Amino acid sequence: MSGMYPPGDPRPSPTINAGKLWAGGAATAAVAALIAIAGLLLGRGLFGVDVLAPKGEGTWGDASTGWYALGAALAALAATGLIHVLILTTPRPMRFFGWVVALATVVAMLAPFVTDESLGSRMYTAGLNFVLGMAIGSLVAGTAKTAVIPVVVRPAPRPRPGQYG
Repeated sequence: MSGMYPPGDPRPSPTINAGKLWAGGAATAAVAALIAIAGLLLGRGLFGVDVLAPKGEGTWGDASTGWYALGAALAALAATGLIHVLILTTPRPMRFFGWVVALATVVAMLAPFVTDESLGSRMYTAGLNFVLGMAIGSLVAGTAKTAVIPVVVRPAPRPRPGQYG
């Protein structure tokens, strides 16, 4: 493929519709926050398990519910920032993004197991973190794929036969 680009010219970088990417990131943040809230309500209300924090007042809980939802939203925005940087700077950005999201999800799933909470609480929290990781990863990746503006590479015109002599 070396003949495809002029000598000394770097391979063209893709461009990105940043507005579209970040609008999708904001929507993903809202979805992640709602998943976190629904997961907390389900865990505390239906299964009676604590999710990373004590239950507090009733099923809804205290400020920890808001902090958990905020953390999920911030994770979605961080993932959006990561994919934006990866698209602009790395080869195969979606592959690197997939690895980072997968490993971050594994870390989030393992984090509850360093607490002294009950096994049920740790398992439920790990499951909720898995759902959040999958939702954030898939939604941000899908948005990024639609926000990338493909680079059109036009080959240099070939000389017509007899044009140069």
